[in-house]
Amino acid sequence: MKISTLFYTIRQGFRNMFRNKWFTLASIATIAACLFLFGLFYAVILNFSNIIKTAEEGVSVTVFFDEGTDENTMEVIGDEIEQRPEVDHVVFVSADEAWESFKVDYLGEYADGFTENPLAESAHYEIYLNDISMQPALVTYLENREGIRQVNKSEVTATTLTGVNALVAYVSAAIILILLLVSIFLISNTVTIGIAVRKEEINIMKYIGATDFFVRSPYVIECILIGFIGACIPLVVIYFLYNEVIKYITERFSMLTQLLAFLPVTDVFHYLVPVSIGVGVGIGFLGSIVTVRKHLRV
Repeated sequence: MKISTLFYTIRQGFRNMFRNKWFTLASIATIAACLFLFGLFYAVILNFSNIIKTAEEGVSVTVFFDEGTDENTMEVIGDEIEQRPEVDHVVFVSADEAWESFKVDYLGEYADGFTENPLAESAHYEIYLNDISMQPALVTYLENREGIRQVNKSEVTATTLTGVNALVAYVSAAIILILLLVSIFLISNTVTIGIAVRKEEINIMKYIGATDFFVRSPYVIECILIGFIGACIPLVVIYFLYNEVIKYITERFSMLTQLLAFLPVTDVFHYLVPVSIGVGVGIGFLGSIVTVRKHLRV
């Protein structure tokens, strides 16, 4: 493509936007509305996933050793457990540490009546997983491992968190797909109207020898610009809205923030910005390509 042709195509793309300003505004508003909903949904899901992840990080499998097991054997067992792929990290709790924790949590001042540690055989490992759905496999391994007398697990919690993760993934995929299809359909209609308005002009261009690429390119540029602008507007709105909502919740519901850790806006926008712009531009490009190919057979 010649440089002059490239600049002509870009200029025509801009001119097309202003020639059909009402249709352009309608398309931008449509894409902005869809991506605004997508952005809000993404922010909610990301925070919800972070809450679930935080909950998963607090779920552990606890293993207790056979009576009389020495520290070297405990250390060997701990190293073997930590090497397993589903394990994130392990924490060793000695018998003395277990007793100190028990006294603080349950006995208080009544603990002074004990002269010896009644939990002398309670040394254990707390095992934290990087994937809670892998807990059954780990538990099976531990229950068949020599030197371990008891395995405590949170089966209900693990099953619930795994199910919630799967549900969030399916719902997210369904909503994103619906928003994409609606956006492509609406911008496709806008391009169709623009082509119908300039059908005579396109006929003349093709009669004097203009190639299909030359005729189609301005519409592609127009739709890409519409998609880009339609993506930037909701990003700006969501940025300020998210900060204000988090600030409001933090100030008005301080007890809630102790239970729920909200992500900062920078973490949310780290992926939301490229995804939204990519989706906006992609919608414009795909919508124009499909529609132009279908309707420019003159």
